[in-house]
Amino acid sequence: MTLLKRIPKVDKVLEWPGVRELLARHPRPTVLAGVRDVLEALRAAVRAETLDEGELDEAAVTARIERELARLTAPSLRRVVNGTGVVIHTNLGRSPLAAQVRPHLDEIAFGYSNLEFDLEEGARGSRYAHVENLLRELTGAEAALVVNNNAAAVLLALSALATGKEVVVSRGELVEIGGSFRIPDVMRQGGAILREVGTTNRTHPRDYREAITSETGLLLKVHSSNFAVVGFTAEVSSQELVAIGRESGVPVMADAGSGSLLDLSRFGICGEPTVQEFVAAGVDIITFSGDKLLGGPQAGIIVGRAACVAPLRRHPLLRALRIDKLTLAALEATLRLYRDERLARAEIPTLRMLTASAAELRARGRTILRRLRRALPPQIRLALVDGISQVGGGAYPLLELPTTLVAVEAGGLSPQELEERLRRAPVPVVGRIHRGRFLLDCRTLLDADLPLLAESLREVADLNPVR
Repeated sequence: MTLLKRIPKVDKVLEWPGVRELLARHPRPTVLAGVRDVLEALRAAVRAETLDEGELDEAAVTARIERELARLTAPSLRRVVNGTGVVIHTNLGRSPLAAQVRPHLDEIAFGYSNLEFDLEEGARGSRYAHVENLLRELTGAEAALVVNNNAAAVLLALSALATGKEVVVSRGELVEIGGSFRIPDVMRQGGAILREVGTTNRTHPRDYREAITSETGLLLKVHSSNFAVVGFTAEVSSQELVAIGRESGVPVMADAGSGSLLDLSRFGICGEPTVQEFVAAGVDIITFSGDKLLGGPQAGIIVGRAACVAPLRRHPLLRALRIDKLTLAALEATLRLYRDERLARAEIPTLRMLTASAAELRARGRTILRRLRRALPPQIRLALVDGISQVGGGAYPLLELPTTLVAVEAGGLSPQELEERLRRAPVPVVGRIHRGRFLLDCRTLLDADLPLLAESLREVADLNPVR
């Protein structure tokens, strides 16, 4: 208990020169909270007999208080290094924006804009006009509208087109995705009446035809998101569903989910229809996400026939679901890149990561290794190993992308201890543990991440000196 007596009182600590400097930089209540937290942690360490005597020196305690203040004052929403290999990682913010988006975003964020002002007419305008022509140009659709996410887009379409009416959906497409978002629940919220057809694994055109009555408002096709039904299966294509809809005079809606505007099949990424294919098939209303395969900000994009989009524009729910000026600015700048497919693939991070070849990633891995080794102490050991990446974001659930991984070892730390320390670093690093090794995937490590990664690894080394 001798060490407990050495732990100073709060008022004494506040008089230390180093702590007075902290008081000059931070509000007194914040410094006071930091001091109390550190002193309580020191007492707990003494009781657990895990504290070295030197940790009670004034300099050591002051440094610890400074680290605690950095933690207390850090923003809750922070930059994270994604080393998981999941490209569209929902928990890590999905798709990072292209660098070309930043100038337009800065310009709109830090000044006034013509968000809802028609500069030609000198009168009130529509915020949706800033992206509608681009979406029509890129998809071939007659009309377009944007809301705050794809769930909102589906809800708005159902509310505007099918309230009080039956919506026919294949039983195999009644999905639940992240956050307990269920298609049947959204349909009920939108006032639509669910009419299931087919079975979990097989649905035929006749199932839709037999379900259509005078009460039918929509035929709905839903993206399967993050699962796949394989084996003895059958589903009705968009073209077949449109033909059935035309026969009966019932509009067809498709929830396209991740919303790809590029055909990625030549890169070995197959099975995901593009938005343009849905439009070409004659689907009346298509909804999809802006922040998944599109590689833009979170948004729910709606394209389709003008006669079907018009009721959505007039619906009172639209105001509650509208997107803000920053989302519009980021989405517009992203969509402009799609006017040149080569530019989009090279500059939009999600597309660049998804289409990187195994050879490119191996070469990138060697470059990353060289850069990190130059910046790190010897107790951080790095090696390259082969592995698999995933698309994420509810797209291509069965697809495995060959990749190169950086295996990291740090002194005597276990992979679990290393993972925890990196996750809690000032610049958090998130990787994965596989077969007893902590791994970082070169596919999802951005160039701008490397200095941050080196900084976090150096901190781990400082906390874990060579034994």
